[in-house]
Amino acid sequence: MNLLLTGSTGFVGRNLLLRVLQENHFSKIILPVRSETKLRQQLGEEDIKELPEHLHLCSVKNNVWDLERAPEPDLVIHCAGLTFSREKKHYFETHVEGTLQLFAQLSKSTRFLVLSSLSAAGPTPPSYDKRRHDHESSPVSWYGASKLAMEQALREKYASRLLIVRPPIILGPRDTATVPLFQMAHSPLRMKPGLQPKEYSWIAVEDLCEALLIAAMSDWEKISPSPYFVTNSQSITDLELIQTTAQVLKKRGITLPLPHFLLQTLSLIADRIPALHQPLQSLGPDRIKEILPQRWTADGSQFQRDFEWKPEKTLRETLEETAKWLELLRSS
Repeated sequence: MNLLLTGSTGFVGRNLLLRVLQENHFSKIILPVRSETKLRQQLGEEDIKELPEHLHLCSVKNNVWDLERAPEPDLVIHCAGLTFSREKKHYFETHVEGTLQLFAQLSKSTRFLVLSSLSAAGPTPPSYDKRRHDHESSPVSWYGASKLAMEQALREKYASRLLIVRPPIILGPRDTATVPLFQMAHSPLRMKPGLQPKEYSWIAVEDLCEALLIAAMSDWEKISPSPYFVTNSQSITDLELIQTTAQVLKKRGITLPLPHFLLQTLSLIADRIPALHQPLQSLGPDRIKEILPQRWTADGSQFQRDFEWKPEKTLRETLEETAKWLELLRSS
């Protein structure tokens, strides 16, 4: 079986690539990459000095995928995406137009496993403990709206050979977006958004990769219509996340709640100062909309039943593995 994996230098795609290289599920692995140099550097960090012979690289630039010389894939696992942007159109160009341009090049027998996001569904509806798959989607950000538009466009064209998964917060090694969390945990004074604890579903990247591969090898005709929420069985609070990270680092401190109006003010200031765009990208005008809701929890039991899969990683184990990776990153 030939696999086309997108996003192989991003967080989830990078972890998934290492997993499939270890397990030899696929005879050929096609990797569209924006930077071969970055891919080789990341593989070198894992002591993979030479590209394995069954890897086939092709280019992607400005959301145009060049697959002209690539082997025909039997399966696509689409992990590529745009996480932060200051313009709405960039999200839709990447998630909708780029994805459709990629899939249109492939044969009518290719299956598509697409990594979307809980953001496409939106926060937990009021009066519910968890968002269910039958709740109406109501994204609050451009990012979430573009992911939902991607899902809808793909279902119109490829419904019979499409499986969509919506993970919540993903934690684990090789995620540079985790760096601010660990930097904050080092400090004796930490800040969290909102005066009350916020509740989140989450999943360890190792568990997510396992879930994706199990889903990829399954018979999709015997399962429920997607999209599926893929989550850890236990939700966490933002306070618990900060405190557990500090415990892993063996640091003590105080966590102070930050009122929403101060966060919104900081976001407005950061938006007007170009030098702050990169360091404060998670507080950009779009992504701040996802910080404000009180609960982002989803019911992942349907995926667990249909694919006979269960998450295994605890929050502490996942943060310990992330801390080890960050330490190796700093020392390299």
